[in-house]
Amino acid sequence: MAVATDFFEITPRNWRSRLAISVDMMRELSRHSDPDDLYQAFARRMTQLYPTSRQISLSRRGLIRPSFRVTRYNLWTEPVNPFREPHRLPLLDGGILGELLYADEPRVIDDLHVSDDDPAAEYLAGQRSLLAIPLFDHGTATNMVVVTREETNAFPREQVPELVWMSNLFGRAVQTLVLSDKLQEAYDATDYENRLIADLQHRLLPTSVPKIDGLELAVHYRTVNRAGGDYYDFFPLPGGKLGVLVADVSGHGSPAAVLMAITHTLAHTYPGFPTQPGAFLAHLNTHLTGRYTGTSGHFITAFYAVIDPGRGTVTSSNAGHPAPRLAEGDRWRPLANQQGLPLGVSPRAGDYPEQSVPFNPGDRLAMFTDGIVETSDRTGEPFGFRRLDAGLGDASADPDVVVRSILRSLDTFADGAPVADDRTLVVVCRN
Repeated sequence: MAVATDFFEITPRNWRSRLAISVDMMRELSRHSDPDDLYQAFARRMTQLYPTSRQISLSRRGLIRPSFRVTRYNLWTEPVNPFREPHRLPLLDGGILGELLYADEPRVIDDLHVSDDDPAAEYLAGQRSLLAIPLFDHGTATNMVVVTREETNAFPREQVPELVWMSNLFGRAVQTLVLSDKLQEAYDATDYENRLIADLQHRLLPTSVPKIDGLELAVHYRTVNRAGGDYYDFFPLPGGKLGVLVADVSGHGSPAAVLMAITHTLAHTYPGFPTQPGAFLAHLNTHLTGRYTGTSGHFITAFYAVIDPGRGTVTSSNAGHPAPRLAEGDRWRPLANQQGLPLGVSPRAGDYPEQSVPFNPGDRLAMFTDGIVETSDRTGEPFGFRRLDAGLGDASADPDVVVRSILRSLDTFADGAPVADDRTLVVVCRN
């Protein structure tokens, strides 16, 4: 074990002892992530290298001259964590310690005399030498370390430059940990809120696929963050029909999730049954632009289809959304609607055109958000519509099989590249 060295020995004969202690100290400091634990370890080790009688830490952060706080004192019988218990720190005004702290420079006092009425008298009683080391933050000595000894002329000036830069580097390290702690606390709070938002958002989505005679459905939904902007919904309609809405809010995370929730509310407060896709999208656009999107720059792409298994038709309207895929027989093809503007862009978007196509027994309809086709591989190349059509697989397969097929194709293509956007896929089969 390394032996303690004399602070005042600057001759080469003790360099091995200093080096051993320094190496041990660096090892120990590297293990700490808590600012107070780091400080305690540093203070203990520095006492080995530079023995002193008193160690006093001061701070003027957030105060006006001549006020300051004593943040640490080695003779306190009950230590205080200044980072978590600032209310317990003594607040002093002026005196020799205030003068030193606000001077913004190192100071050595070889023959110390402190009057009995000085605010710091109890901290400096019996001390005859003092070394004040300012700790700078944005060019100002926001903090200071004061060390003392009981004999005069105890601090050789040759040691002061080394102690100043060493203490300031350590001070920056502590401040980094303090900021890291605050950042982690802010992240934890944000993550907690995001979990709540994500939970609320998932409660807005259908809990299961509806049971409609003549139809089978399968769904895949995944957000890139805890909360996202993708939205799908089902609307059982009179006459055994089914309305299917797939939408994608611009952006990601909480803002997109909030707008998704607003869109959900508007969709479910539509007067009557949403049996006319064009009128339904126009209703959503009017209310979004009138109250919610405005000049925010946010918009929503959306596709809404009314599927009538009795008549064998799909009637749909498209607000700037990627064209769904329709399988008639053994091949997938785009369902090429005439597209209107995305929702929330302009109150003068006008009518949203409708089209009706046959939906015969055995046909399948695949609706999705752009997170599917924009999935990228490690080189940044997007999955695209050609791979989508191939990845949808057997056009005669059950909806669950179609969903699994496209997900396998996406995973194979991405090859471990991170998912960058929300993904939604809804597949409907006519029996």
